[in-house]
Amino acid sequence: MKLILLQDVEDLGLAGEEVHVAPGYARNFLIPRGLAGVASPAALRQLAAHKEKIEAKRKADTEAAQALAEKIQAAAITIPMQASDDNHLFGSVTERIIAETLAAQGIVVDVHKIHLDGQIRMLGEFTVVIRILRDISATAKINVVRA
Repeated sequence: MKLILLQDVEDLGLAGEEVHVAPGYARNFLIPRGLAGVASPAALRQLAAHKEKIEAKRKADTEAAQALAEKIQAAAITIPMQASDDNHLFGSVTERIIAETLAAQGIVVDVHKIHLDGQIRMLGEFTVVIRILRDISATAKINVVRA
């Protein structure tokens, strides 16, 4: 089924692109959530007319994402956690805790964009990847200290 993406969809395409997907995926997921619309001839003409606006928005989003990535990489992220005498945490550092710590510093990041390589269950320094856009990622250094 031919669709026009109305929003960026991970692993499928960017807003404004024409894609081919299975009919069930289109009817049950993409169209009801407002992520895509049917690629009718009228919709294709409208897409061609708005191509410049879409490109300008994409460029502005990319610039904002690069600025956010620079802020994240420059941020000193220290997370105090309770730990045992042998440096094991009582609990673990989650994506939500990292997002809240960044938000306290004025850096707003969606929890789902933070990717941990595994659970952080020890005191120490760790590296976390934050995928801001499809091709823009930031690497943050997390320092977990005893509370």
